[in-house]
Amino acid sequence: MIRSILIALDDTPGAAAARDLAIFFARRDGSHLAAAVVMDLPHTRDAAGPVPIGGGAFLEHRNAALVQRAEAEARAALDAFDAAAGDLPVEKLRLEEAPEPALLRAAAGHDLLVIGRDSTLGQESSEDGLAPVIEGLLRHGARPLLVVPPRAEMPGYDPAGAVLVGYDASIPAQRALQIFALMKPEEDAEIRVVSVDADAGRARALAEEGRAYLSRHGFNATALAVEGDRPADLLLEEAARMKPRLAVLGSFEVTGWRGLISGSATRKLLRMMPCPVFIHH
Repeated sequence: MIRSILIALDDTPGAAAARDLAIFFARRDGSHLAAAVVMDLPHTRDAAGPVPIGGGAFLEHRNAALVQRAEAEARAALDAFDAAAGDLPVEKLRLEEAPEPALLRAAAGHDLLVIGRDSTLGQESSEDGLAPVIEGLLRHGARPLLVVPPRAEMPGYDPAGAVLVGYDASIPAQRALQIFALMKPEEDAEIRVVSVDADAGRARALAEEGRAYLSRHGFNATALAVEGDRPADLLLEEAARMKPRLAVLGSFEVTGWRGLISGSATRKLLRMMPCPVFIHH
């Protein structure tokens, strides 16, 4: 069971969906919930930029205005969270470092970090709609992430649907499967373990391995083998058919399915899955 959840707040659509999902889990399971705004004040106060000769006062005034804007955005995010959470007890965190180190440090005290897929956290947005901080959190963090798309990017999302587990027996996939099994964020769901491989026999063996593991933890799991050499595309096709409530993935580091997250199959899955993604490295 998830005992403690950290939710990263900002004003993006994905962060709003992430906020509501974190509140749902906290209410359902009685989990401790901490809501964090990320200020990045040291970089904001000291932001450099081209200024005319003798323009130091202008730069200082501009940076002070940026700090005020960051403060106002943080207050607005917390106010929106309060309105959504109602009487739910919440710990509120004001993180003043840059997003990655701030969230890495804060997440150490929690089981799960929930973040909007498009969250900017005061930084520039990503061109492809995937929060720039997610890669660093996966690479350097010890906690799983729950990456939540904007509601508009979850067409046909069914909160009572099955859970899709993408499994290839890699170390990150095994870790993600174990943590999901121990936390049981969706204990009542039907689980479909999907394994993709160019060798149909290997795909069946991998899917059965994942199914057997989850069954030993009390889950209602079935195995689905998919023959092919485009794991990300085939998993997305399966997700379009299933309309899952959640996808469970490991992040991968070598070739093929396990490509580097930057420009990889993992990045594509995070960017295009039509449901929240529970992911670990």
